[in-house]
Amino acid sequence: MSTNSTPTVLPPPERHAVLRVMPQPSDANIHGDVFGGWIMAQVDIAGSIPATRRAAGRVATIAVNAFTFKQPVFVGDLLSFYAEIVKVGTTSITVSVEVYAERQRLELEVVKVTEAILTYVATDDQRKRRPLPPV
Repeated sequence: MSTNSTPTVLPPPERHAVLRVMPQPSDANIHGDVFGGWIMAQVDIAGSIPATRRAAGRVATIAVNAFTFKQPVFVGDLLSFYAEIVKVGTTSITVSVEVYAERQRLELEVVKVTEAILTYVATDDQRKRRPLPPV
């Protein structure tokens, strides 16, 4: 437990981050709080990684089904994005994304900062829906 009463939370050890990034001052307001829109963009990128792999090609985001900011994100936090497919349809892939921040203040602290569920659709070269390939 860290000294600021926020429990340290670690992602499951069997999971690997699909994306790791550290927000810069240009990603934050004058108080050092990272813009929610910047975090949303990174979540979309992270979610698209397993979706693109499953689709074996191009995907487009068609829905943000849920998005929760659980803790603020600060300049200097090291963010790890964990994404996993939770549902597959004929042309669509739904992905759950969890974001954890490593904070090196007085001691190392890891907190879950964001969670989201997004849906992607597989598209062809003309950006039209296409069926997912068999597994």
